[in-house]
Amino acid sequence: MRTKWVSMPKSYFSAGLRQITAVLYFISCFQLGTAQKAPEPYGAIPTKRQLAWHNVEMYGLVHFTPTTFENKEWGYGNADPAIFNPTAFNAEQIVKAAKAGGLRGLILVAKHHDGFCLFPTKTTEYNISKSPFRNGKGDMVKEFEQVCRKYKMKFGVYCSPWDRNNSHYGTPQYLEIYRKQLKELYSNYGELFMSWHDGANGGDGYYGGANEKRIIDRLQYYDWENTWKITRRLQPHAAIFSDVGLDVRWAGNEEGVVNETCWATYTPRNPDGTGEGAPGYSDYENAPTGTRNGKKWLPAECDVPLRKGWFYHPEEDSTVKPVEKLLDIYFKSVGRGAALDLGLAPDTRGLLHENDVKVLSEFGKALKQIFAINLAQSARIITADGRGKAFPVKYMTDNKRETYWASSDSITTPTIIFLWNKPITFNVFSLREAIQLGQRIEGFALDVWENNSWQEIHRGTSVGALRLVRLKKKYNTDKIRLRITQSPVCVTISELGFFNSGQY
Repeated sequence: MRTKWVSMPKSYFSAGLRQITAVLYFISCFQLGTAQKAPEPYGAIPTKRQLAWHNVEMYGLVHFTPTTFENKEWGYGNADPAIFNPTAFNAEQIVKAAKAGGLRGLILVAKHHDGFCLFPTKTTEYNISKSPFRNGKGDMVKEFEQVCRKYKMKFGVYCSPWDRNNSHYGTPQYLEIYRKQLKELYSNYGELFMSWHDGANGGDGYYGGANEKRIIDRLQYYDWENTWKITRRLQPHAAIFSDVGLDVRWAGNEEGVVNETCWATYTPRNPDGTGEGAPGYSDYENAPTGTRNGKKWLPAECDVPLRKGWFYHPEEDSTVKPVEKLLDIYFKSVGRGAALDLGLAPDTRGLLHENDVKVLSEFGKALKQIFAINLAQSARIITADGRGKAFPVKYMTDNKRETYWASSDSITTPTIIFLWNKPITFNVFSLREAIQLGQRIEGFALDVWENNSWQEIHRGTSVGALRLVRLKKKYNTDKIRLRITQSPVCVTISELGFFNSGQY
């Protein structure tokens, strides 16, 4: 006979310690039947490519072009390449600072809207080989890529579709130029974890000397369906980010946050709801929440600059976001199942400013301190709602996202109790679903045992890849109860934790 958890009456889970002890006894003694099979997937589910992206959680976006030397936020496309001369450029300094901040990857803006390419492209003269950098022999994309590999950081690229320098922009000929640039980036810099795209769709520019405004059809001009086939062919593991995917959607703002209820599923639409939209033309209002039971698994990326702007400006040296602000952003992005993309801006030396390096280091140390000890790993975990011994409660705290505890098919609102031999102090709670089977949980509640009764301290909604709860005060208790209050199907829990944030 194989063991199976025996269902116990719900009343046991609203009673005191004597009843809880009884539940422990009965669960440990009874053995029946055969362990159940895995739950059926629910709704849209992530691809292997998207699961790999979810594991990164936090990465950086590096903006560095002649625009930096012009002290502008957006370049016009007419800067002389000769001004691009970061004499102290050190990719290692930037990558190490990013890693110290807890970032697990970097996306380099290989070409911004000004059209200047940080790699020696064959498609345009407006590139790094025409600058004094490395005596015209430099390739900044390669330097970043190599250092990222050295420090085991993921590497991705962004090549702006809008080009304010190229004389062919707005004509069919430019689309071929743009696609050739993508092919160069996809072919010469190893495996990429992301191909990043934004909604820049034309406007004022230099355009090879023609100082004019060029407007394109944002739904048709770039022929994204076929352009992204190049990505899939040359970089099959790279997640494609844009307003509408294909793999990751924009959160709809540059504040670095999504809504408290945030679904990884999404049905992309035009602002008027008539079609699926395109980069630069999407339903931004609903992007921070997503679509419950949406057509696609399309999780959100939250992008926000570390400073006020995306490019370095010396007058903004005092605007670097402090640790407390970064933590707030982290809990409202990564902590709501999205990813955090933090903008990094090297200065004219080719280095991150000392203020940026300092706050990144402090942020990384804060994250390590908060999540250093998972107090759930020392708890006895009991539930009457388990699926069987193939899905044991220990899987909730084994630090493996691929393993999970699951409730029986008939139980969509399971209760789980955590017991300690002596009281613990906590103010942070984490919860992950086994998202390979879809996003299921729609509501949960957390209770602590105080004054010989259960006291509810938090109610939440969506979970997905990760839900972090940062409580307003610290609780000292030896019993905690997690109640899933709403789910359309049985529940899966991949990881769970209770943490004491210390000074944070």
